[in-house]
Amino acid sequence: MAKPYESEFTLFMREWLEKHPEENETKRTGMALWWNRPQDPDEIRRFEVAHVPVNSYYYDITH
Repeated sequence: MAKPYESEFTLFMREWLEKHPEENETKRTGMALWWNRPQDPDEIRRFEVAHVPVNSYYYDITH
């Protein structure tokens, strides 16, 4: 069975992460900071209520 293709970048990153395992902790910290944040239902509701629809033609000022 043929080995699936992996780009040079993927191979480089696999090798680099094997040599620098501490970077996985940095990656988890960054994910927690920017993406895995707790959600506030009230804030989400306020964003939905404050949404302003966009005109179909952005530069049309008559609508």
